[in-house]
Amino acid sequence: MNDHNDLPDLPSEPDHDPVPDHMPPMPAMPAGVQAQPIPGQRCGLVAIVGKPNVGKSTLMNALVGQKISITSRKAQTTRHRITGIRTVADAEGPGGTQFVFVDTPGFQTRHANALNRSLNKTVLGAVADVDLILFVVEAGRFTSADAKVLGLLDRNIPVLLIANKLDTVLRRADLAPWLQQMQREHGGEAQDRFAEFVPMSAKNAKDIERLFAICAKYLPEQNWWYDAEELTDRSEKFLAGETVREKLFRLTGDELPYTSTVVVDKFEEEPPQKKGHKRLVKIAATIVVERDGHKAMVIGDKGERIKRIGMETRQELEKLMDAKVFIELWVKVRSGWADDEARVKSFGYE
Repeated sequence: MNDHNDLPDLPSEPDHDPVPDHMPPMPAMPAGVQAQPIPGQRCGLVAIVGKPNVGKSTLMNALVGQKISITSRKAQTTRHRITGIRTVADAEGPGGTQFVFVDTPGFQTRHANALNRSLNKTVLGAVADVDLILFVVEAGRFTSADAKVLGLLDRNIPVLLIANKLDTVLRRADLAPWLQQMQREHGGEAQDRFAEFVPMSAKNAKDIERLFAICAKYLPEQNWWYDAEELTDRSEKFLAGETVREKLFRLTGDELPYTSTVVVDKFEEEPPQKKGHKRLVKIAATIVVERDGHKAMVIGDKGERIKRIGMETRQELEKLMDAKVFIELWVKVRSGWADDEARVKSFGYE
């Protein structure tokens, strides 16, 4: 780990183009998709939407079958559109369904700073052209914040109500009256807001399989966009930054405001030096905070906390990338960056 007392300034203009790596456009049909229809194949976009901290990223990771979106107890940890891919092939023949999932930031209805305006723009952009929306709430709860987010969605796109975190409901019988109320208020002919109601837990494999079956019928019959083995369209560099940010929030708890972010300054690969060795990935990243007190909090006593952030990030990335990873972390104060439109964009947000 580096000496954090003499840190280089972050460039006012990054030496890389942040937009392609941090915020690609909504996925469209990739070049090279076969024009000849393949019988029995379905493929489409599914947006995962909801207010902060209802388990959207946990659900995304469970649906994809691998961790590609960061999770934390802290609200608003997802900052970008994360596209996950899961292909459920038929047992026989070339048919089956390819789900292209878009995990969005939690829609902010309280704080109107530049960062939250950017995040809300991301949510609305993510759901504009999808085939299906999974609207995630905590089982047994539907708040005014949930209603505000629901009111922003296109009524022409089918929406499933995902009553998540069913595992936290102590008495399942208590959930029945709530579901009946939701069906009366949002599912009848007068409202017709939710196409279906799905109580579930993202941690339950059977619930995940059931959700696949429910979602499949809403996706159009068309050829798959990606190879069956692909899990995400995001780069390793992007996933490296997300992993640093997850460890940052997990290890600082509620002490650190969510307006902290991570900028990946360097991502370099070197081929294996010998046969049987793994490639080397060198990463340099800057943790951006808004106050000197936050900087001290991230570094920790004698640098112990930032060392642990780096160690846990390295261990996870080595598994994810199947590579030897070397990572350097810096901490820099940028006061008020979350309220500065230009700096929000320079850090890779729309």
